Amino acid sequence: MAEKNETGLPRAVMIAWGMVQAPQRGPSRGLSHERIVAAGIEIADAEGLAAVTMQAVAGSLGFTTMSLYRYVSNKEELLRLMQDTALKLPEAIELPAGWREGMGAWALLVRDAYRAHPWALEIPRGQVSVLMPYSMHAAELGMRALAELEVDDESKLGVILVVSQLAASMVALERSLADEGLVAATGEGVALLSEVITAERFPHVHRLYGPSVFGSDAGADGGAPVLDDSSLGVDDEYLLGVDLLLDGLEERQARSQGHVGTSSHE
Repeated sequence: MAEKNETGLPRAVMIAWGMVQAPQRGPSRGLSHERIVAAGIEIADAEGLAAVTMQAVAGSLGFTTMSLYRYVSNKEELLRLMQDTALKLPEAIELPAGWREGMGAWALLVRDAYRAHPWALEIPRGQVSVLMPYSMHAAELGMRALAELEVDDESKLGVILVVSQLAASMVALERSLADEGLVAATGEGVALLSEVITAERFPHVHRLYGPSVFGSDAGADGGAPVLDDSSLGVDDEYLLGVDLLLDGLEERQARSQGHVGTSSHE
């Protein structure tokens, strides 16, 4: 549970906003919250989130573990600060004009932030996360993109939440696919699959699992065919999801204006 104080605010939130002063005395005065967070992110990027310990972060900075506790109360607090910093969007950026184009660009920025630091997906997000400064900046940028959309603010905020979650889910899927690697069946393997994934058993999806998916021809050496690594990506699916969401927003705006069925995207 996030540590709180008399303000009722989690300490991580107060640190992130600069409301907690760094110690001015003692052997750790060369440290700062920013240096500690940056060191944690560097370790996570290089070795994964599991490698981030208070001891590892302190050692990378040349300080003792006890020195870190003068700045961050525990590992959970450090991880929340790391997550917010890692997922920050560019601070000086102009989104395309038009709410649809602007939100489409925002969706790509959010996805790219997760792609740059996928370990951030392993840290739960919740009420504390949305109060952090970079999370607030991302929401502000998204609301700015939707400023001309004629729906209520609650709906706009809902869109930001859904797109953010879609981005996180798709990057998590990309990560799982990359870890699993390519499944490149030989001709014999494809033939075996065709015997169980039949039109009779799966009339609507059997065509999606034919030879073109796994490769129908063996490689030159008789082994499994080599498939394009792009088959592990989900870019098209992510863009489709965002597009469908924006279609729905456009339809909602049309209904509010009394123009049902007159989407400008058609």
